[in-house]
Amino acid sequence: MRRLNPRQEEAVKYIDSPLLVLAGAGSGKTSVITQKIAYLIETCGLKAKHVVAVTFTNKAAREMKERVGQLVSGKTARGLTVSTFHNLGLNIIRREHKTLGYKPGFSIFDEQDVKALLKELSEKHYSEGMDKIDLIQHTISNWKNDLISADQAISHAKDEEAEVIATIYQHYIRTLKAYNAVDFDDLILLPVKLFSENPTVLDKWQNKIRYLLVDEYQDTNASQYLLVKQLVGARAAFTVVGDDDQSIYAWRGARPENMALLKDDYPSLNVIKLEQNYRSTSRILKAANTVIANNPHVFEKRLWSDFGMGDEIRVIRCRNEEVEAERVAAEIITHKLKQNTKFKDYAILYRGNHQAKLLELKLQHHQIPYFISGGTSFFSRSEVKDIMAYLRLVINPDDDNAFLRVINVPRREIGPTTLEKLGNYASQRHISLFAACNEFGLSSHLDERFLEKLQRFTHWMQKITQQCHQEDPVTAIKDMIHDLDYHNWLRQNSSSEGVADKRMSNVWTLVDSLEKSLKVTDEEDDVEADIKTAIGKLVLRDMLERQEQEDDSDRVQLMTLHASKGLEYPYVFMIGMEEDLLPHRSSIEENNIEEERRLTYVGITRARKALTMTLAGQRKQFGEQIETTPSRFLEELPSEDVIRIGFGEELSQEIKQAAGKDALASIRNRINQ
Repeated sequence: MRRLNPRQEEAVKYIDSPLLVLAGAGSGKTSVITQKIAYLIETCGLKAKHVVAVTFTNKAAREMKERVGQLVSGKTARGLTVSTFHNLGLNIIRREHKTLGYKPGFSIFDEQDVKALLKELSEKHYSEGMDKIDLIQHTISNWKNDLISADQAISHAKDEEAEVIATIYQHYIRTLKAYNAVDFDDLILLPVKLFSENPTVLDKWQNKIRYLLVDEYQDTNASQYLLVKQLVGARAAFTVVGDDDQSIYAWRGARPENMALLKDDYPSLNVIKLEQNYRSTSRILKAANTVIANNPHVFEKRLWSDFGMGDEIRVIRCRNEEVEAERVAAEIITHKLKQNTKFKDYAILYRGNHQAKLLELKLQHHQIPYFISGGTSFFSRSEVKDIMAYLRLVINPDDDNAFLRVINVPRREIGPTTLEKLGNYASQRHISLFAACNEFGLSSHLDERFLEKLQRFTHWMQKITQQCHQEDPVTAIKDMIHDLDYHNWLRQNSSSEGVADKRMSNVWTLVDSLEKSLKVTDEEDDVEADIKTAIGKLVLRDMLERQEQEDDSDRVQLMTLHASKGLEYPYVFMIGMEEDLLPHRSSIEENNIEEERRLTYVGITRARKALTMTLAGQRKQFGEQIETTPSRFLEELPSEDVIRIGFGEELSQEIKQAAGKDALASIRNRINQ
């Protein structure tokens, strides 16, 4: 408590009514949440098992758990829940699966699994579906987040396309249930529906959760808002922490207006503002405050810090995007040599991933090490996931999710209707899909030719499994991949022969990893234990790889503005400060400038010591050089705190030469040290 400022301490100790902590960027909100958890348990006498804290990312949840662990430990902390929203939803579904009509061990479909199923369904119901899978998936996800059922979607469809997507939605829900599977959105939607329809179950969970803390509240969507409302009930013992100025996920269903709704739903709501920033200089905060003041606000706040004014914000206009990338690379290398900083002190932020390509070339040219956040992890590649699913079936034939992923990879002409009937039969018998294929009773539910295809697959898988346990497992798995003619499947589903070969090399890399894992346990005589252990290690690596990747090596960090939220760096470059980039063209067309301004605010507040913004006078679009317009957000910066370079005025030859000599002298000094 001694390290908290007065406002933070007030937020920790306030428990008299619902509380909204309006926490500006860098204002120490995680400290408030973790200290409040400790205060509730140790001072207010609440048992840890009755306290739940939720946030949005695994990384944030891990950080909270670690910090709480330093404050509360041992028996006192037993039963405390600190998790993501979706993990909380998953735990509710697991405990209440019978009431929801699911078997234990239900599968969770990830994005690729969902797309594969939607592709099957759209081929059957929608002639244009193949080109619109992303649209269909996004639309269905939004409907789920907004608590819109398939029947409602069909009845409210405004045109033929919406009606077709709603019909696919109906089949999608039914098929998922038949597969004993849920998707990511269901992890929130199903508990909300369960609580709405079962007051007894809701009462049980309200008694379990006596105090709820919610982080990043501005990112909640409609279903998450309702889930919170259901869990806190009439007791309304909760603290939500958020910043409406950092709500940048509308495209994912987030509703910043949920913060304003709190005032209507909870008239006794208390609001405490955290405005002291522990990250940035006063000049950076002044710029952020001035820009975001152009957005309408329900709650007013103004960030400030004790770190002094700091350097002016530089806005550099370059001739084109190539010069812009070159300038940023040169600025970093020169500044690093002068200030003796580390590469990881610098971050380059941009609106879209496509802006990184040119930057990479320039950074490579200058031998500047860099790391791009949000790259595709090895285990998230579809070809790796395919073979991983086969390996999962080898060690656990009851893995329904793995079964569904590979049953038509390569294509075996087993359609969604067949799989739906199989899923319904397996649910009735309370067995796995794999086991159901070999039951005599299935013949009364399926046409003989489809039954024969399913049994041909399961008998083949049983033979592979037997070979893995009785012979050399790596040879058996290599034979399996050749039997599948998987390389040919990749050729049919890749944009070129080269891409197919590259994807196939990823498959062999996976097999090599398996072989190395087996060698570690080769001293043991039990071959069955070996193969299960080795594949188990790969499955665990798969799960770990998909968590947020963090990089602590000495490299310049490249990332989108969306990905930068929650991070901070001493020196930040925001590139592409132009109309149609930031704000983005689609946001301009949709009149959604407020969210783009919030995105700019997030970018500005990532900088601790210095902020540089760049733009190109010309940018290549569709093969042509187009004249650009500076971003409207540049005009909103406080002019007295900004140095503008390249806006019509030319540096004199003497200044250019002096700057060049200064940089060369610094380089020589560094070399001679």
